[in-house]
Amino acid sequence: MGKAATVVWDESFLGYDLGGDHPLNPVRLDLTVRLATALGVLDGVELIAPDPATDAEIERVHEPSYLNAVQAAPMAGWDVGHGLGTADNPVFARMHEASALVVGGSLVAARRIASGEADRAVSIAGGLHHAMRDHAAGFCVYNDCAVAISWLLDHGFDRIAYVDTDVHHGDGVQAAFYDDPRVLTVSVHQNPMSLWPGTGRPAEVGGAGAEGTSVNLALPPGTGDRAWLRAFEATVPSLLRAFRPQLLVTQCGVDTHREDPLADLALTVDGHRAIYRRLRELAEETANGRWLALGGGGYELLRVVPRSWTHLLATVLDRDVDPNAPLPADWVAHASTLAPNWPLPSSMTDDSDTAFEPWGGELDTPVDLAVSQTRRALFPLHGLDPDDPRD
Repeated sequence: MGKAATVVWDESFLGYDLGGDHPLNPVRLDLTVRLATALGVLDGVELIAPDPATDAEIERVHEPSYLNAVQAAPMAGWDVGHGLGTADNPVFARMHEASALVVGGSLVAARRIASGEADRAVSIAGGLHHAMRDHAAGFCVYNDCAVAISWLLDHGFDRIAYVDTDVHHGDGVQAAFYDDPRVLTVSVHQNPMSLWPGTGRPAEVGGAGAEGTSVNLALPPGTGDRAWLRAFEATVPSLLRAFRPQLLVTQCGVDTHREDPLADLALTVDGHRAIYRRLRELAEETANGRWLALGGGGYELLRVVPRSWTHLLATVLDRDVDPNAPLPADWVAHASTLAPNWPLPSSMTDDSDTAFEPWGGELDTPVDLAVSQTRRALFPLHGLDPDDPRD
């Protein structure tokens, strides 16, 4: 890698705390950074602390009236509207400030790449891909992914690919750029008929003038590492090559894991590691090596998120961690104090074989049918043959 990678992190990110027993517990971020540090992944790496995004920066993708509601919500009554004050998006103290800091983290990562200071950057606190123009949704107050992409479009980039590997559809980012031919949004997620938010069907291909720039690969519940990777490989690389982005932005949610309590795919930490390595290759091949990686969902807080995102940090930094590396004793001891009765893994692997057979045009399984649906909807719009596995 030619230039240093940027890691954006500060403990103040832990202030994005939806409280109580909400699934999006910031302990997952703390445990990730502790694990990456204990394994030496962050040795000698300067961690960049962000400034909060300004109102004007957030208003790139959000209505001013919505910002006003977020800012007023902690002091307001219970009914503030805009998707706030719900079970998914409870109001919490300093909500605007904490949310603006997440956006600021993704912005400083984007700026580092745009300035040439780094080819790659990662902010695991980012990835809040469900927030819409005028309302919160799916644990997301402000859409840091969309703000960062919008900023990049005004600072030297006019072809950006966004690839979302969260178990939920990347609906907020798709909505923000549905009519913008400069942004290719790709979401690989659990079938919307079986999971919130219920969007992300192959027929959602982009608005007028931007047909083909919205890509949705909807996988059946139970899809594991091999089938997920087979489906991804059969659809995403060809579309990225055809689009020729100048930069790859990825949302790397890990709620696709078989132990995640909120969804029904069946990936492992090994599958996640394979995804990150493939995204790194695709950034090198199709996007001039420029890669902005963000976090996202992931609700198995101790066993899954810290290991998977440590692999993400390591992959961005070209410091790949051996899957068989044991978890450091100090980290295990700390994690055990948080959940004394929760069994912890012993190493950085789930012992899953991620090797897969490339798709060859078959329609034998539900996953292959999903591949075919996405290829048929999108490939002709990019001059590709949906029935030819070489495309």
